[in-house]
Amino acid sequence: MLALLRAVTPGLKFFGNEACTLVRQSAQRSAGFFLDRRKVMAIKTGVGIMKTTAVLGAAVLAATAAMAEEKALDGADSPLEMLTEGKFAADLRYRFEHVDMENFDKNADASTLRTRVNFTTANWKGLTLMGEVDNVTSIGDDRYNSTENGQGQYPVVADPEGTDINQAWVKYSGESASGAYGRQRIVHGSQRFVGGVAWRQNEQTYDGVRLQWGADALALDYAYVYNINRIFGPDDGAQPADWHGENHLLRVNFTPWEGHQFTAFGYLLDIDPQSGYPAGRAEGNGSDTWGLEYGGKLGPVGVRAAFARQSDGGQSPLDYSANYYMVEGDIALGPVKALAGYEVLGAGDGVGFKTPLATLHKFQGWADMFLVTPGDGIEDMYLGLSGKLGPVKLAGTWHDFQAEDSSADFGTELDLVATWPINPKLSLQLKYANFSSDDSSRYADTEKAWMTVQFKI
Repeated sequence: MLALLRAVTPGLKFFGNEACTLVRQSAQRSAGFFLDRRKVMAIKTGVGIMKTTAVLGAAVLAATAAMAEEKALDGADSPLEMLTEGKFAADLRYRFEHVDMENFDKNADASTLRTRVNFTTANWKGLTLMGEVDNVTSIGDDRYNSTENGQGQYPVVADPEGTDINQAWVKYSGESASGAYGRQRIVHGSQRFVGGVAWRQNEQTYDGVRLQWGADALALDYAYVYNINRIFGPDDGAQPADWHGENHLLRVNFTPWEGHQFTAFGYLLDIDPQSGYPAGRAEGNGSDTWGLEYGGKLGPVGVRAAFARQSDGGQSPLDYSANYYMVEGDIALGPVKALAGYEVLGAGDGVGFKTPLATLHKFQGWADMFLVTPGDGIEDMYLGLSGKLGPVKLAGTWHDFQAEDSSADFGTELDLVATWPINPKLSLQLKYANFSSDDSSRYADTEKAWMTVQFKI
């Protein structure tokens, strides 16, 4: 399967870089919307948004012309009914985050509220449109470094204030295939390589074209992404709010038997360099990654395993190759589930394996000490337990971190979380992370605590 992906990639890459570039240029001329968020903020009226979605509609129709022969899904009887039968939704997410790092004199305390509003039309002849706006507001004094508020005396809590278009897309869905164009959520598998970073108040979304097809045991997912709408927006700060480039995300799932899925993937990232930022924030992130995953059950044991090979790609000035591999198993022990895993991000020529589009908070501990893979790689051995106490979901994980390409011990971490779904619309979560460093010259002892309240309307 991996060989097949390698074989078809030159054609896909040509298609993406040539055909999709025309789509991108059209969008830039008609609604600069997806490439410059400052222009987005100037679009304050419903008329502006409708003009933008009209441009997107034309683009996705061109991208999905090959699907025209498929029977459209049932839905609205007219464009007017498509709008009148649409659905509004909203949610409020308040979070208090406390950070205590040994190498800072001051602790960070961030009190933020994310307000999200979206509208999704009904389906008409297979077409659906969706728009979503997020606002992040700091409540009280800014006693944290949001990456753009100038409070560098505090540890980072990457939740900058601002209003942003989180999603705006048009989608065509047939019986076995679909195509979407615009700013959209793209989440692949466990989000180890491509995710939405939904943990942070400002989500990571993607501008581009996504085509999906599935039948029987096989499913294909390809996306051409020309802009990554990062968590650090809506304005540039210590980190760029956007990463522009020519990126190809390819994933093939094969399920030969129920409960056993094999996945082959290729991620070809060519992220444009931006001046004024240190290496790694706006350059050196281009890479070519090929890999395989397995997920299934062997008797009572759930098993997941993955391997990937990465080398520099695109406009990256680096020259390296590195491996990734992971194996994980879980088993139910009465009301408790036990988990054990081993994950390695290798290194080559002093450069660690890169996953710049991942939901990094999910991996290698919630203290977020290893958002950038060390130059000598990292090994993470972890053990976890999860269960319920009445309606409250409880989980705990212990990590041991070591270098993959040297004898360094980085430290250990304990993560704890309790989530209480009070009712279908209201939830409360308490979360804690404690990283204890074994190498104070590289990593500081760190404690983090969160309280999150979410209300869905």
